[in-house]
Parts: sequence; structure tokens; C-alpha cells
Amino acid sequence: MDDLVLARSLFGTTMGFHIIFATLGVGIPLMIFLSEILYQKTKDSDYAIMAKRWTKGQAVLLGVGIPTGTIAGVQLSLLWPGFMEVIGKVMSLPFQIEIYAFFIEALFMSIYVYAADRLSPIARILSVFFVVLGAAMSAILITNVHAFEGTPAGFRIENGEIVDVDPWAAFFNPSFFNTAGHVAVSAFTTGAFIITTIAAYKMIKYRKNERLYIFHRKALLLGLTIGGVFSLLTALNGHEAAQLLHEYQPEKLAAAEGLFETQSHAPLAIGGITDPDTREVKYGIEIPWALSFLAGNSFDTVVVGLNDFPEEYWPPLFVHTLFNGMVFVGSFLIFIAMIGLGWRFILKKRQFPNWLLFPFIASGPLALCAIEMGWIFACTGRQPWVIYRILKTEDVVTSSGQIGTLFVLFTIVYIILGIAVVMVLNYYFKRNPVEKDIEAVISS
Repeated sequence: MDDLVLARSLFGTTMGFHIIFATLGVGIPLMIFLSEILYQKTKDSDYAIMAKRWTKGQAVLLGVGIPTGTIAGVQLSLLWPGFMEVIGKVMSLPFQIEIYAFFIEALFMSIYVYAADRLSPIARILSVFFVVLGAAMSAILITNVHAFEGTPAGFRIENGEIVDVDPWAAFFNPSFFNTAGHVAVSAFTTGAFIITTIAAYKMIKYRKNERLYIFHRKALLLGLTIGGVFSLLTALNGHEAAQLLHEYQPEKLAAAEGLFETQSHAPLAIGGITDPDTREVKYGIEIPWALSFLAGNSFDTVVVGLNDFPEEYWPPLFVHTLFNGMVFVGSFLIFIAMIGLGWRFILKKRQFPNWLLFPFIASGPLALCAIEMGWIFACTGRQPWVIYRILKTEDVVTSSGQIGTLFVLFTIVYIILGIAVVMVLNYYFKRNPVEKDIEAVISS
């Protein structure tokens, strides 16, 4: 493999691993924040126990998310020097501000972990709020660099030189607000459904222990409520994202839907495989006119097809599968949240049957899969550009060599780290079961 493929593989693997911890690092604090509010409002100690236990898990995840994020930053400079030259001159603001966002997150996380018992209720809530704010802002600021890559603004390249630099115009590029919203609501969705997964598993395990069953049912309902709300917001945000693609990156939207011919009343292809030879989506189901409506809120919106672009500008056509995967998972999460909440609050059922709990168990891993598919879709769908219509990826890659060796070594490191995280979390929560926390509250 050449340097370009190896560099993309290495950086993609790094980000694919880091994004798990980055996403949960934004989503889990929101669940801690809400459980803390519920505890202070209801004085139900179960919510205090949830906040305490989720905070322990968050601390472990943060301990891996920080170094993997640092590795990703270093790899940006080492693997893509041409890209970082532009970023350094035009788009350094998000990196600079992100330092302060991370400082806020780390500071208030430390306060909450080590001094929560000595804080007033308001101070406890505020400390977790700033953890949520710092984590979300950190993710939004870093992701804004990706937004800039797809909708660059605030500079020009003239005779090979970067001129007319406006850092704030680059910062508030056309897709900033949509991308910022998407990274936040999708992370909140994922964090909530990870809690749902754990709670559903525990409900099956402790079905005959009423006290533990009720505890985990509370966590399940909180996860379903927050996950359902934010999965719906993610879908609405995705609709806006499709309209931005229609306006700014039309070939990416065309590849996502396997559309080759420019047309109004364009159909939306669900499922299937995009065939570049026959230039059609095979085995898919078409919804007439739906893509035009998605792109412009009108059935007669003209959607540009791939045939209007040179083939070397086409993104890899497998992005259609990634796009469908995200839509499927998002729809599934909305559906099971509605079913679960309806089962409890409309039908007034106290017990959840296993046939309903098993989909809940799958919800967290599926949400993480959607995050991975979304990241790959976002970056791969922009190819062959690293900065859309300005810099090609192949023109900014390093030529230093030895990338293959680094790829293997870092992959081994990530495997070891992943196993270590699972072992540490498993060890801690086995040594500190929820029964112990409940008994401690009763005895106090």
C-alpha cells in the first residue's frame, strides 16, 4: 500500500478508537447531570447512586480518551503536514479555544469526583453542568475542523499562497452550527442508550430481586427518555445536514443515495448496493420523490447526480451503505424508545418482558456503530478532498515512510487499551456492586 492509503488507515483507526471515548465522554456526563438533578429534586437515593457509579465509569473512559485524543492531534501533524499548514494559518482558533473547554471539563470533573460530598446541592449540580459543558464544547470545537474541511471559508489560495485570512469566518463556516448540533445530540443519544443497554442487561439478571430490578428500571427509563428525545433531534439535524450537502457538497449527497442522473422528483434509495458499472442501486427500495424533498423541502427540487461530476471526484460509493446504516440505527432507536416508554407509562406495566429488553441491550452498541458509520461517512464521503475543492488528500500526505510499521504498532496499542478498559471497568464494578451502595445508603 502507498503512503496515502496507509496514512488514511492509521489516522482512521486512531479516530475510530478515540471517537468511542470522545462520544461517551460527552454523553455520560449528561446522564450524570440529570441523575444528580433528579436526586436533588426527589431525594430518591437511587439517582445519587447512579450518578456516583456513572462518574466512576466516566473517569476511566476519560483516562483513555485524553491520550487517544492527544495521539490523534500528533498524527494530524505527522501524517498530514500540508493540511496542517493551512489549518495553522486559517483554522487554529478551535484548537486554541478547545484547551479552555478541556480545562473546564477536567477541573469540574475533579471537583465533583473528590468533593461532591462536601458541596451544597446547587454546587454539585453546577459542577456536573460544567463537566457537560466543557465536554460538549471540546467535541464541538474539534469537530468544527471537520466542518471547515467540507465547507471551507475565510481564506483563499492565490499562486500557492494563503491570502485574505479571516479566522472567524473560517470558524463560523457554513456547516458549523449543523455539525456542532450533530456531534452534541448524537453523543447525548449514545450516552443515554449505553446506560439503557447496561440497565436492560441488569434487569434480566436481577429479575427475581425486586429492589435491584426497580433500581435498574429507573436507569432504563431515564436512558430511554433522554435517548429517545436526542435520537429524534439527531434525525431532524440529519435532515438539515442533507440540505447542506445538497448546497455545498452535491456529489457527496449523490453518492450517499446512489443517484447518478440529475433530476427533480428524485427518489430516495433505501438499502441495496451501488453499482458503478450499471450506475444504479441494485436490490434497493426506492421511495419516489423523497430525496428531492429531503434536499430542498420540495418534491420538484433538482438533485445533482454523480454523472455531472468527473469520476475522479466521486466519493467511494460504499458511503451509500454507511448512510443507510445510520438511518436504520437512528430509526430503530427512536422506535424502541417510544415502545419502552409507552409500555411503562401508557400501558402502566411494571415488568419488561425479555423480548423487549433484548432490543434495549442492543441499543447502546448499535448507537456506537452509528457513530462509527457517521464518522467514516463524513470523512470518506468528502474524498478525494481534504479541504473540499481546494486541497486533495493525496497532495498533503507525508512522504516520510514507515507508516505501515506505525499502523501495526498503534493497532496493537489500541487493542491492549480496549481490553484494559473492559477489564478495569469489570473489576471495579464487580468489587463494588450496586447492592453495596444501596446498603450503604440504608445504613447511613
